[in-house]
Amino acid sequence: MNKPEILAPAGNLEKLKAAIEYGADAVYLGGSKLNLRAFADNFGPNELKQGIDFAHSLGKKVYVTLNVFPHNEDLIGLEDYLKELYNLKADAVLVSDPGIIMTAREVVPDLELHLSTQANNVNWKSALFWHKQGVKRIVLAREMSLEEIKEIRRNLPETCEIEAFVHGSMCISYSGRCLLSNYMTGRDSNRGQCAQPCRYKYALVEEKRPGQYFPIMEDDKGTYIMNSKDLCMIEHIPDLVESGINSLKIEGRMKSAYYVASVVKAYREALDKYFENPSQYKFDSKWMDYLLKPSHRGYCTGFYYGEDNRQYYGSSSYIRDFDIVGIVKDYDEASKVAVIEQKNKVYSGDTVEVLRPKGDNFQIKLEDMKNEKGEKIESAPVAQMIYTIKCDEVLSKGNMLIKEKEK
Repeated sequence: MNKPEILAPAGNLEKLKAAIEYGADAVYLGGSKLNLRAFADNFGPNELKQGIDFAHSLGKKVYVTLNVFPHNEDLIGLEDYLKELYNLKADAVLVSDPGIIMTAREVVPDLELHLSTQANNVNWKSALFWHKQGVKRIVLAREMSLEEIKEIRRNLPETCEIEAFVHGSMCISYSGRCLLSNYMTGRDSNRGQCAQPCRYKYALVEEKRPGQYFPIMEDDKGTYIMNSKDLCMIEHIPDLVESGINSLKIEGRMKSAYYVASVVKAYREALDKYFENPSQYKFDSKWMDYLLKPSHRGYCTGFYYGEDNRQYYGSSSYIRDFDIVGIVKDYDEASKVAVIEQKNKVYSGDTVEVLRPKGDNFQIKLEDMKNEKGEKIESAPVAQMIYTIKCDEVLSKGNMLIKEKEK
């Protein structure tokens, strides 16, 4: 069995570094043009170079998304942008439009191409067609069962890789091809501007009773009839590996660095544990614990096993039980003093959990809290303020401090 790659989202440089430090083999991100997350931070040329150089220094890969459905005006400057990505040594570009694929083959023939899930590939003949056009990897549509994926793998040459989403938000429309946002807000989801109207709250109106709204009741709060649950396949690592998937993809370029770190860590540990001894592999509940703490919706296994209930009717809100409250910037073992950058307000005496790339999470108490002037403080209320704590437990730069939200 080949060990699949863990592929993580990188909405900005901070998230890219978090993904790689917590165990991702590769990241995918949006550059300055033609990607489906127009409202993410995205990467300008300088940040893109920094990110690629950082990833490559650790033997990791960076894939850049060019997966919009471009209109004529979107094609202006495409050739120069492709050359820029090639010169920056991007490892691959994700594409969905035949025109962009053709242009890439013409101007940067050595740049690796991955077919985006936006292309809705659901059978092996289509995958083979794209492979013959120079596409090395097929990112499968989300709307596929595990058995269908196995059949695709059996019918493709080894030179054609397959990638599949294993965790994160699901879309009510076919792998993201949706026009609701266009009609309701004027923002084109297929050009990276989705307003997520599937998450809105809806009611029925009968044509002869204008103004009379009939709620679609699930309970006394109504229902969100198009709101999908989140995908989570952490409990099914053996099935994913045995299916022949080459890359396990995590959704979430708009999510926080904390989300990226915690999710990547869960899948990294689970996958590595499986490959230590597949026949003796057992699921560890701590991996699900990592996934329940960052912001998420209710979980399901998507289309992998034909699960009936993939909708989440109660609310469109995320479950947010924990917050990241700080990042360790430095730790001095001699003095046992840690330097922390504040991410959310905390108080002296609070107990927080430490999330680190390797090893189990553990708890510490924020003691002897001081500001940059060395003055004792009772709380850290200012965003990104630097403060110190005394901590007997050894901390490392980049460790994240998380805290359960008060209920």
